[in-house]
Amino acid sequence: MLIGDWLLVSSTEDTQQLNTTMLIKNKTLAHLAAAIIAVGSLSLSPAFAQDAATTVVGEKTSTTAVETTTAPAETAAEPTLEKRIAGLEAYINNLDPVGSKIEAVAGPGHNAWMMTSAALVLFMTLPGLALFYGGLVRAKNVLSVLAMCLGLAGMVTILWWAVGYSLVFGTNFGSPFLGGSEYFFLKGVGAAPNTTYAYWISQSVFCIYQLTFAIITPALIFGASAERMKFSAVMLFSALWMFVVYFPLAHMVWGGTGLMNGVWNADAKIPAIDFAGGTVVHMSSGWSALLLCILLGRRIGFGKVQMPPHSMVLCMVGTGMLWVGWYGFNAGSALAADGIAANAFLTTTLAAATGAFVWAMLEAILKGHPSILGFCSGAVAGLVVITPAAGFVDATGAMIIGLAAGVVPFLAVTYLKAKLGYDDALDTFGVHAVGGTMGALLTGFLATDSVNSNLVSEAYAMKNGLKAAIEGGTLWIVQLQAITLTLALAIIGTLIVTLIVKFTIGLRPTAEEEAAGLDISDHGEEGYLLNK
Repeated sequence: MLIGDWLLVSSTEDTQQLNTTMLIKNKTLAHLAAAIIAVGSLSLSPAFAQDAATTVVGEKTSTTAVETTTAPAETAAEPTLEKRIAGLEAYINNLDPVGSKIEAVAGPGHNAWMMTSAALVLFMTLPGLALFYGGLVRAKNVLSVLAMCLGLAGMVTILWWAVGYSLVFGTNFGSPFLGGSEYFFLKGVGAAPNTTYAYWISQSVFCIYQLTFAIITPALIFGASAERMKFSAVMLFSALWMFVVYFPLAHMVWGGTGLMNGVWNADAKIPAIDFAGGTVVHMSSGWSALLLCILLGRRIGFGKVQMPPHSMVLCMVGTGMLWVGWYGFNAGSALAADGIAANAFLTTTLAAATGAFVWAMLEAILKGHPSILGFCSGAVAGLVVITPAAGFVDATGAMIIGLAAGVVPFLAVTYLKAKLGYDDALDTFGVHAVGGTMGALLTGFLATDSVNSNLVSEAYAMKNGLKAAIEGGTLWIVQLQAITLTLALAIIGTLIVTLIVKFTIGLRPTAEEEAAGLDISDHGEEGYLLNK
């Protein structure tokens, strides 16, 4: 072989090897980029999106074949691989993607978990609470409970669409007491995240998730006034109560400019913490329930005739549904499928199981037998008390909370109610008010930043004093301030609303209608026709 021929062959082989190496590298980068998009559903710069053969138009995404060599001249420079990886890391760790050149889009894993959580919390009301409360009333009133749950689901949804979501989670009022008007009629609430609250879930999903909390909260109230309040009065009371109590309180605790939002508002004057609704849901509904049942008066025959639950089977089934749904309530309140959600999942289970067991064992010791009602009440008490703490305490804290939940609400239901003589028909006050208040206070003693670093974040907690309270052991004092304000709003607001309803359409049915049952008088139906 001539020297010239040898050089030609050698050059050709080197060129082929180099081309092969470059092809492998290009394919590797392409696969890595595709993996980043597939795992994180990340919307990057137009150039990178073009390379991935994905074109985004408005809110609809279509996949097209795109030649990488025909990018328009005005397209921004392709982000570096480091920035793409940074975006993926932000998604996995539920962090702010700013700096990674990722546009605000929802991540599929977080979004999927939050849609599931929203369904779980709605499941708590329909049918969980409906069956739990429905089984505890007498047979002639079972449909009144079901109608109440369905009616509130419809009415609160309409209020939430019109103004409720905006009043709670808007911010343009710049107020610590109410949100804003920017989301009236859900204007602008779409697939993109509202990064004031969550980086990786669609605002539409966040909106519906929070709606399910707004639905169940007023429904809890009417356990105390069961069997003696007209359906029309229930609806009017609830509509007014949402504006007077729930919307302001939810904004103060969870809103971006909220007075008591210690975790996410650097300007919070009371840097309290409430992970999933100890104050917003349980305290507000429980204390309102006590006042309403006192103002409403006792059921006809209360204290003179037995009024046992008509179906402990339904009650137990409803309890199971509430327990399962509560994972969406508590773990979902992390607003991501992350480690904090996992911790809330753990602590919720421990507290509920411990509360159920302790309550029933106290019955066995003091009354001679553990009842199904005791197991159910203890489980719900455990769930209530852990609610404000679920994402802030560790397993030991959850066990302490579960033990307290099995003892203190038990004493309130068994002895305090009999001592004071109020007719809390389904023990809403004893479980939700007492349990919610205790949970909010215990959170102040048991919360730890080893579980949730947001408790000591530089961006918020350091500025509003939460970090100092955590490190100084004074958080319980801050929690007492939040408890006091919640009590005042719930009691004063409920008093005003109850009096308005009483002097407009009236609260109670006639004595004859109450004796016949609310199913017939309010709905013209009966729950059971087995003997007819």
